[in-house]
Formats: sequence, structure tokens, C-alpha cells
Amino acid sequence: MRADDVISCHVLVIGSGGAGARAAIEAQKYGDTVLISKSVVGKGGCTPMAEGGYNAVLRAGDSCVLHEEDTLRGGAYLNDPDLVQVLVRESPERFRELLEWGALFDISSDNFPAQRSFGGQRFPRTCYAGDRSGHEMMLTLLEHLRNSDVKILQEMAVLELLKEGDAVIGTVAMDARSGEMTVIRADCTVLATGGGTRMYDISTNSATGTGDGYALGYRAGATLIDMEMVQFHPTGAVYPYDVRGRLVTEAVRGEGGILLNAEDERFMARYDPQRMELSTRDVVARAIATEVEEGRGTSRKGVYLDVTHLPAKKIEERLPVMLEQFLKFGVDIRCEPMEVAPTAHHIMGGLQINPEGKTSLSGLCACGEVAGGVHGANRLGGNALAETQVFGKRAGESAGRAPSRQGRIDPLQLEAVENRVERFFSGTTPPWVVSRQLQKAMWENAGIFRTQIGLRDALKVTESLLDVPVCAVSSQNITECFTVRNMCLSASLVARSALLRPESRGAHVRSDVKQTWDAATSPYGHTWVSLASQGIMRQEVAG
Repeated sequence: MRADDVISCHVLVIGSGGAGARAAIEAQKYGDTVLISKSVVGKGGCTPMAEGGYNAVLRAGDSCVLHEEDTLRGGAYLNDPDLVQVLVRESPERFRELLEWGALFDISSDNFPAQRSFGGQRFPRTCYAGDRSGHEMMLTLLEHLRNSDVKILQEMAVLELLKEGDAVIGTVAMDARSGEMTVIRADCTVLATGGGTRMYDISTNSATGTGDGYALGYRAGATLIDMEMVQFHPTGAVYPYDVRGRLVTEAVRGEGGILLNAEDERFMARYDPQRMELSTRDVVARAIATEVEEGRGTSRKGVYLDVTHLPAKKIEERLPVMLEQFLKFGVDIRCEPMEVAPTAHHIMGGLQINPEGKTSLSGLCACGEVAGGVHGANRLGGNALAETQVFGKRAGESAGRAPSRQGRIDPLQLEAVENRVERFFSGTTPPWVVSRQLQKAMWENAGIFRTQIGLRDALKVTESLLDVPVCAVSSQNITECFTVRNMCLSASLVARSALLRPESRGAHVRSDVKQTWDAATSPYGHTWVSLASQGIMRQEVAG
């Protein structure tokens, strides 16, 4: 099986969520742009599933300084300050751009974009379209894409980044339906592949959230930072079994929902009496997990999220997706509480980028969840949708302005990919067997509460699974074999990075470590991993 088809372009964008779509829209102003998606464009990834909203400073009383401070505090001061400043200062402009392109967000009585309160923020700055904000954004971006010159390749999986020296010059991809391979040569490539929490047993991510971008970037030689920082959203559905982990949006708490344990106690008073349910996600997730571990959870190992005290009309207007979702489960949230528990949601780490979206490799940019540094050790709800637009535009612009490389494809790189494909046909283990073992190991040993022993066990499992001879039964499931290998590699990066950080910080909690410092006075900075090295930055602490 050989890659005979070759496509050349100025910019290649890998990923079709909010960040990838925005990057492609920007890049095509500078030259031929190709967007490649392993799903149907607009259907995969997290953006169309995002329910809560988009953070932007729009009203008097709020300010970019406040938004910046909230983001840094919420991120346990592990954020890159330059990236945070770009995010908060440019998100209002990108939001207005979406409105100009036709996005329909809710408005308040003064005919101004409505904004709701989200956890960890001192001002209601989260703009929303009911509880389907990401869906509305994607519809708008897709319409803009259709009216652009971007060439779209759908249901094609990227197998490997191609390099000339230290520069990325394109990729080799495979049609998931036919198994045919294509080489795409590009002057600059943008990774916008989203996250990877499908490596956990219970996750909010769609089937495409398999960490491909982290693995692709790592194998190409890029530096990744803070991969240990995995956010567990406090509220995922508990039942039925086949929808475990499905997101119950933070908008529920933003609209006044309260958390109760099995003893009907509003337990957040024990963990954050000032902010209560609108504390940061890491705090709320740990609080719920603690209630369950200490025997105050439900029989299904969850807690209750209650909005029955709210007017039915408010629930119907502000939370229509949640209402419909739970009605399908046989629960009318207007009359009875939801049952929820933490679920793997978002990876704050990723490829290290500068404010222009450039990575450590020439010819490679990154944006969205695959990039690290914006959210630090914990992400504030509403900042991710804003990030897709702010850094999607910036990465697309940087790629568009990249010089022509006229890169030469090394046949040895293609031969290596082709050999991997051939080995899959002689494999013995179905991909789903590997993924299930991986998800179980990560959930049990690299979840909300971590220990050195557990993390070493997780790393041992992830690395051993990389050596399992995965089996392809036809050309149609070769991409599945590549995907499960990417999941295992990305999971190993999470475990390795977690072992590097000997402290509790944000979403990373080491229950076996006692420390005398808090996030603001930590002696540690970013963790990093690359093919060349790994480590954790040390920093001077004023005192």
C-alpha cells in the first residue's frame, strides 16, 4: 500500500473544530489552503458539543485586567501570561466578528449580548446561545468556510507529519473509507486536532478526542508542556451506562443550579463557602469525588445537581439541551434533580506555542486544545471557545505568512509509514482491546487523585500497550490502529509529565505529597517532554 497521490498547498490545517476552521479561514487569505478532518467537518471534535459559552469582556464594570487575573488565578498561575493577555484582549473582537458573520447568541433586555456567571470569575462575562453555544459557533464558521477558497478533505486521518531537516513540510494521510494514502505537501502546517480525554474510561469527548495531535507533534520532535494537567469536569451524566460522562454543562450551575449529596446537604459550603457551586472546576470536581469516596454519594457513585427551585420557563429557555437530554433518560429536571459525577474533559497541556501560535518546530503552528500554556493548571469554563477563535486566527495568520519552502518529501519517511501499515495486517490484537485496557489504567491511576505508585503503574501500562501488535482486518480499520497507538502515546505523555511534578497544582493532585507552598508561591513552572529531553522548570519564589 503506497502513497501515490500528492497534494501541494501553502497552508495545511489539520482539524476541523472551532480552532481549525478559524485558522483555515484566516490562512486562505494568503494562499492555497487545505483543511483535513478525520471526521465530517462540523460534526467531530468538542466545539459543536460545547454548551456553556464564550468569555469576552463586553460590559462596563468588567475589564480585561479582571478577566486576566481570574484566568491566572484559576490556572493556578501556571499559565503563560503572554498567552493569557492575548486571549482576554482579543476575545471581544473575535466574538463581535462571529456576530457579524451571523452567529445568533442570546441577548438581554437592553438588546446587548447576554452573559452568565461561570465558575472562578468575578463578573458574568460568558456569552451564550442557550446551552448550545459551540454548535451555533460551528454553524457560523462552516458557512464562512463554504464561502471561502479552502479545500476541505473529510474523513481522512493524518498518519504522520513529514519533515525536511528540522522543518515540518506536510503530512501523509489516509482515507478512512478506502484506505488510500495521500501526501500533502505544505509550506506551513497548523495542528488543530483538539484534545484526547478518550484515553480515560469516562470522558465528555466525542470519538475523535483521541490525542492524535499530541502524538503527531511529539513524534515530529516538538516540545509539549504541562501534559499532566487534565481537567475533570465536575458534572457528567452518571446513567444510563452508555452515556456515562456526557457533559452536563456548567451553565446549569451558572443559572443557579445547586449540588447536593445523598444526605441532601449542599456540600460545597465545606470546600469553597464563598463561591460555592461557582468555584473553579478543579475544586468542584475534587469536592464531588471526595463526597463519593467518603460515603455521601448516591448508589451510582454520583451526587445531585438540582435546578427544581428555578422557574420552569427559565430552564426551558436557558437550558433546552439539558432538559431534552435528561427527558430522554426519563428525568424531568424541572421536577427532579440530575445525578452527576466528574468526567475527563479537557487537557490544558499540549504543544508549546508563542503568541503567534508557532511551535518549537519550523513550519508547524498549533491552536486550540492541542496547544498548551493558555489555561495553565486549570481552565475556566468559557475560555476554551474564546481560545479557538483568538488563537485559531493567530495561527492561521502565522501560517499564511510563512515563506515558501519547496520541501522535498523524503521517500524513507513514507516507507516507514507504509511499513507500519503492513505490520498492522499481521497484528493479533483488535484495537478496541488495547483502548479498553488503556482507559481503565488511566482512570484508575491517573485520574483526579494521583500517587507516584499509581502513576508508575499507568506509565507501565501505556508503554507496554505501545508494543502490542494491533490488528487491522481490512483497509477500512487501518486508521483505527493508528488512532489507538496515538492514544497510548498521548497517555504515556500524561503519565510521564505527572511523575515530573512533585506537587499538587490545579487539576493535578498528588495525594501522597505534602507541601508547604500554594500555587502562587510554587517553586515549579512548566513540565516539558520531547524526543530529546524531559523535565520540570524551577523558578525563584519571591519571599
